[in-house]
Amino acid sequence: MADILVIDDDPVIRELLAAILVDAGHVVRGAADGREGLDLFRAAPAEVVITDLLMPEVDGVAVIRELTEAHPDIRVIALSGGGRVLSADTSLHVAERLGAFRMLKKPFGTDEVLRAVADALGDAAS
Repeated sequence: MADILVIDDDPVIRELLAAILVDAGHVVRGAADGREGLDLFRAAPAEVVITDLLMPEVDGVAVIRELTEAHPDIRVIALSGGGRVLSADTSLHVAERLGAFRMLKKPFGTDEVLRAVADALGDAAS
């Protein structure tokens, strides 16, 4: 069981990820944007952070940058479905260069999410 922070401005995606992860035995907290997510992390750091990249206010790129600079061992899983300006592949490439542990392209499957979290937890434990 791990403490996982999910940051996504789409409440359906947050609820879907929470349901998948809670069913797998994890504790999940959710945030509607990067600012709220960073505040939640500062108050109680999570073992894994799953963040959308394209969000209003503070985007996922800023979240990844801040978390990986302050906590080099943090495991961040980046999500993207693309947007009007950048494709999902481009967004995820940027996330990877900033230190995201894993990238998931929307739409994603349950098995992909659970595998990414298991890998992040296994890597963080070693």
